Amino acid sequence: QEQLVESGGGLVQPGGSLRLTCASSGSIGVVNAMGWFRQVAGKERDLVSADTRSGNTYYADSVKGRFTISRDNAKNTVYLQMNSLKPEDTAVYYCYADAYSDGWSRRYWGQGTQVNVSS
Repeated sequence: QEQLVESGGGLVQPGGSLRLTCASSGSIGVVNAMGWFRQVAGKERDLVSADTRSGNTYYADSVKGRFTISRDNAKNTVYLQMNSLKPEDTAVYYCYADAYSDGWSRRYWGQGTQVNVSS
């Protein structure tokens, strides 16, 4: 079953860094946008960052200047480098990929990885 597999979450102190990785475990077609959402328990899932494949990137205002998204198109892998982490960055982070195959477009999701920023 095609899916996205995430890694890199964990516990870090304020001011620290983490790098999240999200890779496709199988063939999911032609991938267009890839990116990251995050969700705090009891709240909606919010878009953190996205990359459109053509070089356009998006960052939520709360992470601009601290987070960097990048991707390896040959491997259908997206990364999120998170620096200067703050306690309010604590959340479950979900990656996604918008892919096209056999005439259909769909969004794939990762399983989620927990990021805890605490001293």
